Amino acid sequence: MTSHKSAQTMKPATAAKKLGVYLEATPAEFREGAVSRTALNALQSDPPEWLRELRRNGPHPRPVVAAKLGVSISGLARGGITDALTTEQIEELKKENPDWLQRERATQAEVRKEAVRIKEMKAQKEQRAEHAGRSADPRD
Repeated sequence: MTSHKSAQTMKPATAAKKLGVYLEATPAEFREGAVSRTALNALQSDPPEWLRELRRNGPHPRPVVAAKLGVSISGLARGGITDALTTEQIEELKKENPDWLQRERATQAEVRKEAVRIKEMKAQKEQRAEHAGRSADPRD
């Protein structure tokens, strides 16, 4: 008996997420069927015009909007942004630079600084532990 290896597929929502596009803005044929791993790889390596257009002008999903604005997804929600935005809308928000966006960017900068501090602390701790382990080695 031989086993048939079936193609790995994913839901359109998962594929859209991996492609960084807003599912509702994709063509109907994309939204209506399962997407194989092979098809996803083809879309990533040689994107069709609809995908290039979506990536360029949107509407963009919230994770992409958050990244383009330099805030967290939670920060978007706190700022009242719950829907997908186009590139033009994102640029307009950047120009307006409302108070909530300034606050969220500052918060995000603090989060990044703290992450770097923790990473450095962890590296120093590992270095000390490694050094202590070497000095306890009787062969030294």
